[in-house]
Amino acid sequence: MTTSGTSGSTTHPAEEGPGLRRVLGPKLLILFVIGDILGTGIYATTGKVAGKVGGALWLPFLIGFVVAILTAASYVELVGKYPKAAGAALYTQKAFKVPFLTFIIAFMVMCSGLSSASAAARAFSGDYLSELTDDALPPTLVAIAFILALAALNLRGVSESVKTNVVLTVVELTGLLIILAIGAWAVLTGDGEPSRLTEFEASGTGYALLTGVLGATALGFFAFVGFEDSVNMAEETKDPTRTFPRAIFIGVAVTGTIYVLVALVSSLLVDYETLEGSSGPLLEVVKAGGVDFPHKLFALIALFAVTNSALINIMMASRLCYGMANERILPRAMGRVLAGRRTPVVGIAFVSLLAIGLVSTGEIEGLGDTTAFLLLCVFAVVNVAVLVLRRDPVAHDHFRAPTVLPVLGAITALVLASPLADRPAEVYIRAGVLLAIGIALWAVNKLAMTVRA
Repeated sequence: MTTSGTSGSTTHPAEEGPGLRRVLGPKLLILFVIGDILGTGIYATTGKVAGKVGGALWLPFLIGFVVAILTAASYVELVGKYPKAAGAALYTQKAFKVPFLTFIIAFMVMCSGLSSASAAARAFSGDYLSELTDDALPPTLVAIAFILALAALNLRGVSESVKTNVVLTVVELTGLLIILAIGAWAVLTGDGEPSRLTEFEASGTGYALLTGVLGATALGFFAFVGFEDSVNMAEETKDPTRTFPRAIFIGVAVTGTIYVLVALVSSLLVDYETLEGSSGPLLEVVKAGGVDFPHKLFALIALFAVTNSALINIMMASRLCYGMANERILPRAMGRVLAGRRTPVVGIAFVSLLAIGLVSTGEIEGLGDTTAFLLLCVFAVVNVAVLVLRRDPVAHDHFRAPTVLPVLGAITALVLASPLADRPAEVYIRAGVLLAIGIALWAVNKLAMTVRA
């Protein structure tokens, strides 16, 4: 559905200089969205989700898929109206015109990307890597080196990064298809335990069961994050108003279907206690599948998958810095582009340093849950913003979501972000510390702008 009209809003460039290069077409963007969503969540945190819900592992992923579709519709409408790189920060500013709120939302989005990349870096240095190496390597040092290598690739240019993403997306899709093939073989040969699929780990019924499922869904939602990152590539996409709707909806639908099927296979073949105890749960599925598939090869595929997640999140966080600089939310220096390469050099350096700090202080489950919590809060605001911005028509046609979708999106996001989701206290503490840092940075930037005036 489309709408048209006029808009009197304007944006302000951070500084004189070259813009970003438009290199993404429809097919490349679809692969980009799929690659952004697939990766660390399904490869590394499936076991932790199983630990919260039990054998009914498929249910949190199914609920997460529905929640993702609701919010994806809001993002599609907004990126069609405002095809700029700042994403949720831009939408928040246009809807509420409260600079402080805009900064907090932008900072939360950036930190969610960095905590996701950090979870991927931690996953890279875990059980999948151990399967390939005889000597124990220091996990934190491996994770830091991993972040630095991705920063260097990101600095070379979006074209190089996106092409790498396409290769890694194909590899990680292959890994999940292997899991599904193993599951099909298990069904055909009568292996596995179908009764697990309806077993819940939470004891009792009622409130305990509800919080158990919500907690598992909140953590499992980490596997679906990524589609919101793609809107930050709007200024590097050809004809974004027409390209984004199909790319985001296809990307979420493909990944959601794969996730539910992988969850079914995982629970069918491996008990939830074994899955919970591993940082490489899908490797446990391969080992239990009764198929002679090389364990080391699958571990290598999984490493490619988590590499892809980290690469895209580092890339998106740096583009968000660029977009916020354009909106004067961050200092104009964040909008500086590297001559020749035309990549946001200051943004890349800044987010890489923050990611190094996160991998030095957090583990996979906590970082993944922090990512989901931060983004659920942001999603609630975005779903409200899309309704508010219906009063701000633009002069071109774009997708318009049915009103019921953003309403349900806001409600479900708030429920999953609430204490009903039974998440550990460390997640709220980490998010609180990040917000405190954000408030401090906002105050410094505000003071600098006052001095310049």
